[in-house]
Amino acid sequence: MPHHYQDLMTLFEITFYSQYRTKLVKGESEPVYLPINEECDYHQVIFAHGYYSSALHEIAHWCIAGQARRLLEDYGYWYLPDGRDKEQQKQFEQVEVKPQALEWAFCVASNKAFNVSADNLNGYEADHTSFRLKVYQQVKKYLKEGFPKRAQQFIDVLADFYQVNTPLNLSQFELDSELYQDV
Repeated sequence: MPHHYQDLMTLFEITFYSQYRTKLVKGESEPVYLPINEECDYHQVIFAHGYYSSALHEIAHWCIAGQARRLLEDYGYWYLPDGRDKEQQKQFEQVEVKPQALEWAFCVASNKAFNVSADNLNGYEADHTSFRLKVYQQVKKYLKEGFPKRAQQFIDVLADFYQVNTPLNLSQFELDSELYQDV
């Protein structure tokens, strides 16, 4: 089945709008979360350029953010764009493990390939293997202990739409390198 960002927008709205007054919105540049304000009477999870993967990633951030954070622009977190130094990249990766683990689960539920993203093409070149392993370990933890409530709701909706068997299990999450043999 093809992957269209418009499907994600519809599925997200059907699943979450009535309870959370939140919509998934296609943006033109950098993704951002905007709470209700004088210009818009609903919260907006804005993803970049109509990219399907960007939408899944931004939904993952929304699924993690607590009620108080969902009242703040970009959930009140800092974000430094591409070009981060070693320490900045380390901080970025620490806060990205959980959202990328959820994004991976969303990809599995929608039968789509997943790629870990260090999102720093013009900065310090991080250890991609180590970061992917941390994301994988978080996936294993979620599979064992359960996904956050809204994330599980969206996993179920995606799996139903894309006709993927649930509950998700570890065999659906592949590490694609011999570097991970002992994990």
